[in-house]
Amino acid sequence: MSDYNAVLARNPEQAPTPIGPYSQTVAFSHYNNLSAQLPIDPATGEIVSGGVTEQAKQVLANLRAVVEGIDHVMDDVVRLSVFVTDIADVDAVDSVVATAFTDHLPTRTTVAVAALPLGAAVQMDALISCGEGTIPNAPQAGDLVKVVGNTANAPQSPASSQTVAFSHYNNISTQLPLDPATGAVVAGGVAEQTRQCLANVKAVLQGIDVPFDDIVRITIFLTDLADLDVVDEVYTTFFPDSAIARAVGYLPARTVVEASALPSGALVQIEAVVSHGDGTPPQEVEDRHGIVIRANNTDAAPRSPLSTQTVAFSHYNHISAQLPIDATTGDPVPGGVADQARQCLAHIQAIVESIDHSLDDVVKVNLFLADLADIPAVDEVYSTFFPGGVPARRTVGVSTLPGGALIQVDAVVANAEGTPPAV
Repeated sequence: MSDYNAVLARNPEQAPTPIGPYSQTVAFSHYNNLSAQLPIDPATGEIVSGGVTEQAKQVLANLRAVVEGIDHVMDDVVRLSVFVTDIADVDAVDSVVATAFTDHLPTRTTVAVAALPLGAAVQMDALISCGEGTIPNAPQAGDLVKVVGNTANAPQSPASSQTVAFSHYNNISTQLPLDPATGAVVAGGVAEQTRQCLANVKAVLQGIDVPFDDIVRITIFLTDLADLDVVDEVYTTFFPDSAIARAVGYLPARTVVEASALPSGALVQIEAVVSHGDGTPPQEVEDRHGIVIRANNTDAAPRSPLSTQTVAFSHYNHISAQLPIDATTGDPVPGGVADQARQCLAHIQAIVESIDHSLDDVVKVNLFLADLADIPAVDEVYSTFFPGGVPARRTVGVSTLPGGALIQVDAVVANAEGTPPAV
């Protein structure tokens, strides 16, 4: 019997057959990473007929099929990500989602994007708790509990919880630039909105006694990438936050995504994943306190002054989004989408190998494409990096990527050895 957690990829029979080289769910340690679900009828492999309500029902049915196919329940979902192609459809989707959860509301990200695979109007993926863990033949801490938190100092939503902790991670609902007192978008432009988003994230963390520098991953959704310089100017006033983090120059892993629209007409929204060193009961104190964040960069992949290439905490590594840039020159690689996909994935491989891991440890990949018609070309390259199709996957179409790239890729990686307590 192994003493180490194992990557466990599964494709439940009752769920739709994956439409690409990926697995429907990949579990590692205390989390299951689910692939994005489309409104596909599992019997026909086709998008269901009807409008966004019918599609949202099918998406949730497919999520449920995956979840129940691995002996879990929908109330094990800790984070739900919802992608639509028309922001006006969010209310209809929310009314369907509201029927899926009875015990607690997961954290949420909702964003409109330029396109979804197969021309779908809605797509959802999820992160679910894995109380039994994935040590072969050795269930671990099967009675771990979820801890749900909300504070009046940040905007509250009837559709989601602000934070849901499980084991050694907190998952934070994506924060919009809403004034908590009024529920309205703050006055001003993208700088003021960015400041409010980050202030809301900070308020959520203060509500659960977690320091801001415990953030291991940030995703920024912008309606106009031309605003990124302004966003970054505000961003640097929040990160690093503490004197210790400033001394070591700690910055979370980061992904920037252009949205076609955001809820409440916002210009920006920010999602955070947070380390949770004290764990959730019944983890013993000696097993949970003092686990360290490990940040790492390698010259084999492009560096950024605003993010770390990989940030490990406990049993996961979080990889910053990779663009098709030559790490030596900083220039875009020549060629088409296949060449660009190869470069992005080569960067991820270089980062993963720089921390003594391999691509077999990757549990989730997020693909952002400027043209979804490029999926077959990307998959041909992708399959050479992931021949077993193990990682779970999300694919969305966006209007623009940084630097005019055709593709951007980020990833989550299993970290079997974990990160030890500080000595």
